[in-house]
Amino acid sequence: MSNRLALETSPYLLQHKDNAVDWYPWGPEALTRAQEEQKPIFLSIGYSACHWCHVMERESFENPEIGAFLNARFVCIKVDREERPDLDQIYMSAVQIMTRHGGWPMSVFLTPDLQPFYGGTYWPAYPRMGMPGFLQVIQAIDELWRTRREQAVEQAAQLTEYLQQSELTESAQPPVDESLLQAAAVRLQQDFDTVHGGFGFKPKFPHAMALQFMLRMWRRSGRDRLLDLVRLNLDKMAHGGIYDHLAGGFARYSVDERWLVPHFEKMLYDNALLSGVYLDAYQTTGDASYGRVVRETLDYVLHDMTDAAGGFHSSEDADSEGEEGKFYLWTFAEVHQVLGPEGGARFCDVYDVSEAGNFEGRNILNLPQTIEQYAQRKGWNPDELRAELDASRQQLRAVRDRRVRPGKDDKVLLSWNALMIAPLARAAGVFDEPRYLQAATNAADFILQHMTRPDGRLLHSWRGGQAKLDAYLDDYAFFLQALVTLYESSFDERWIDQAVRLADLVLQHFADPHAAGLFYTADDHERLIARNKDFLESSVPSGNAVAATALLRLGKLCGRGDYLQAAHGIIQAAAGLMERAASGLGQMLSAADMRRGPMPEIVIVGDPTQPETAATLADLRQRYLPNCVLACRVPGSQAGTPHLAPLFQGKELVGDQPIVYVCENFACQTPVSGRAAALELWERLQTASTPTPC
Repeated sequence: MSNRLALETSPYLLQHKDNAVDWYPWGPEALTRAQEEQKPIFLSIGYSACHWCHVMERESFENPEIGAFLNARFVCIKVDREERPDLDQIYMSAVQIMTRHGGWPMSVFLTPDLQPFYGGTYWPAYPRMGMPGFLQVIQAIDELWRTRREQAVEQAAQLTEYLQQSELTESAQPPVDESLLQAAAVRLQQDFDTVHGGFGFKPKFPHAMALQFMLRMWRRSGRDRLLDLVRLNLDKMAHGGIYDHLAGGFARYSVDERWLVPHFEKMLYDNALLSGVYLDAYQTTGDASYGRVVRETLDYVLHDMTDAAGGFHSSEDADSEGEEGKFYLWTFAEVHQVLGPEGGARFCDVYDVSEAGNFEGRNILNLPQTIEQYAQRKGWNPDELRAELDASRQQLRAVRDRRVRPGKDDKVLLSWNALMIAPLARAAGVFDEPRYLQAATNAADFILQHMTRPDGRLLHSWRGGQAKLDAYLDDYAFFLQALVTLYESSFDERWIDQAVRLADLVLQHFADPHAAGLFYTADDHERLIARNKDFLESSVPSGNAVAATALLRLGKLCGRGDYLQAAHGIIQAAAGLMERAASGLGQMLSAADMRRGPMPEIVIVGDPTQPETAATLADLRQRYLPNCVLACRVPGSQAGTPHLAPLFQGKELVGDQPIVYVCENFACQTPVSGRAAALELWERLQTASTPTPC
């Protein structure tokens, strides 16, 4: 008989509807029962693509003995962390304090007042390899609750009080100046693996935000070593097994230090963030290989992760047919069977496929050397080799597509969709690829039509026609950023109208009236045991950092001093953390770089659909200018949004050539006319790196 999770929409929760555990979703029914019966709560938090979540389900939650004990002694609540990141943040912090590590599945024991008193992550059902069994754990917790309840309650109260303290307790913050930015870049450089790329040792996670900050600091300082390290990291990931060489897209992380063996799940947010940093690298270097990675990754999302209604799905699992990575692995014989002896031999040589295998007797496709290096070693034409390998990859992909695919979490999350909209919109201009802009537009329209309440507030999650859960700061901030990017990519001024509306909602409902920074939940959100400000990054940038970036951009475009002031306050509030923990604040450091300036406003008066203006914009979009804001309007247009009126005031077309204005600090340079003059201007902007006050 199914439990209450059968009524939920989350694929992760639905996976547990037939467990031996009598699960409740988080909500009044479960919380009221815990209060009335004074039972402890067993809170289990995970997500659909989590391999060890599936393992714990099979071992423990489908176990009749464990299920019976949990049902008798606890109120059991199952939470999808992707639906409820607010709960995940609070209780993950508690687990990390109690155990000094965290992860998923997260297992937390709460008092009926929702205060945590014990927690951990994965436990096997019975003792194994020095780990206690989950049955032992819950029996011990039950005994503690029955015989020493006061001790558990007191411990929970102390921990809750700690959780309620602000992450930022310093009354005085250091200045956000050039020395802070340069010191952060030095610390990132010190933490860098100069052999394999990335930060630290195994397991290795992509750090897109840190890499983007390093690119900014290369531009600001001219230190080529920073660019070299970014390129090393991007090259190693694109050549490694963490990248899907057949269909594009990146897996969640690498279990080794050299990016060979991935944890095979694919997350929408990783592919959004990595598309952005590879696009930055392409604009910076002109290296076609980075452009290829961007295109292949975006095409993967459009082909495999896009809902018919317009939004993007959340993730693909690591497992298929009960085996981790099975969908992605190849044997030597399988490749030869598809490609034939000659083509198979060449493909296997290039992509590290052997009879012995490089992973548990099978093979993860990867490139130990570039295709160009391989061609040079063999004396072959690299273009001909690449064309042959492209055809071989298509053949192998067609065969792989007939395999049983990993499970998909097809819910649409607003924040992750917003992260994906931004690189799609940017790539549309960089590659002159209208279908990317169309996909970004469709996703934004989907959010506005299907994930917006009648009062204009946003909803966090959608699946199967049902949107639910009040949106969090990440949702608002990431979408605000995406809307500004959509405007700069299309010059459709309705996106500015929506961005201003969201910015006002953020400042109204998430701002702290007594201090700088934004809360993770709105002022009318469900009351939990803590209301935190999130400044540190996790797998995605912090909502505060993205809000600061978006408010800077929108404030410049619209001449809104209140937006700029709010952004400055957020950045200054995080100064101490940026000074101490640069690796966890890449996006905030990028916001600080933007605030530091120069941050010119580029205003083009011309019709972007006409050849001369379109070519002028295309030239601009090939350049890496991360701190510029861009606006374009058809001359004489009367239908534009009033929010951009200050920016376009007094800027008129002279003759039949587009006019380009560059303005900064309330003053504009002499405008230039035509594509040739604009091209010289873009060159000057790209080489300008001396900071001025913003």
